[in-house]
Amino acid sequence: MRFQKMISIKKYPAALLLLMFSLIYRVAPAMAQGGNTAYDFLDIPSSSYVFGMGGANISTLHSDLDLAAQNPALIGPENDRELKLGYMHYYSGGNFASVRYGMAAGERGAWAAGIRYLNYGNFKGYEADGSYTGDFTAQDVIFEGTYSHDFTYRLRGGINVKMVYSAYEQYSAFAMAADLGLNYYDDYHELSLGLVLKNMGGQLKRFEDRYDRVPFDVQLGLTKGFKEAFSFSITAWHLTKWKLPYYVHEEGGLIEQTDSGFFRNFFRHLVFGLDYSPSDRFYINLGYNYKSASDMAAYQRNFFSGFSIGAGFKVRAYSAGVAFAMPHKGGATLLLNLGLDITELLN
Repeated sequence: MRFQKMISIKKYPAALLLLMFSLIYRVAPAMAQGGNTAYDFLDIPSSSYVFGMGGANISTLHSDLDLAAQNPALIGPENDRELKLGYMHYYSGGNFASVRYGMAAGERGAWAAGIRYLNYGNFKGYEADGSYTGDFTAQDVIFEGTYSHDFTYRLRGGINVKMVYSAYEQYSAFAMAADLGLNYYDDYHELSLGLVLKNMGGQLKRFEDRYDRVPFDVQLGLTKGFKEAFSFSITAWHLTKWKLPYYVHEEGGLIEQTDSGFFRNFFRHLVFGLDYSPSDRFYINLGYNYKSASDMAAYQRNFFSGFSIGAGFKVRAYSAGVAFAMPHKGGATLLLNLGLDITELLN
């Protein structure tokens, strides 16, 4: 059982839920206004478990410290003295790395701190007239601090604060954002519900004159366990905008489009995940992300576009996880996590 102490369930949930939904009502319309965003990389998961579940999951209870980046309410005292390392080979030459450390904060709280480094490889620079200016790199660094607290036996809340530094060629920018999350868990029915207000914040230093918006999002998640070892998850994301744009090839390059079909738009907001965990020492999972599949339509997608698969195991204090996806014919993505439970190592 994830919570270590029973508290009166009548004290906090109603007020906390009211606060969260009032924030959605007041903040979402303003932060979902137009404007460009250069921060979509914030959606790239650092957890191989989440990547295997389709790339987004805010409700699954799993012994993974990197879930803090999905929903800060998914970590707790059970993550005491854990260290997590990650490496992702992203398509088009990207190489990403991450490190995160967590500790308990009393009987009902926990905190974590981490860094994510995203390097997109080398690029060739040209002037408008076609003259070559030399090679350059593009990279982002995300500094994160997370705190979570058990409000009741079943309800946990958390906050994740992010500082983002971006450097593209000679241009640089700085932004700050925060995630607010809730998780409700009913162990009797094996039901977990998640709610996250993600990326509330903005750009403090611009690349040039143009303001780039941080991609605020409202996400809902549901995970239901069945037949002991299996669980099924649905995550609804990008809920501040109904029609999500995608790109198609036309003469002159890529053209941004939106789809008027109800079901295509509906499923672009959903990520599905299936997990098989016969014990807390081993898992296999499978995910499907229809948005990823449809986004790859302009990049020679294949049958496997949108699907992802992952697996992981734990031996004593050491754990490892790996996830794989092939968004299009010309590229595959591999994410590897290594973990160390220092508390278990010392016992």
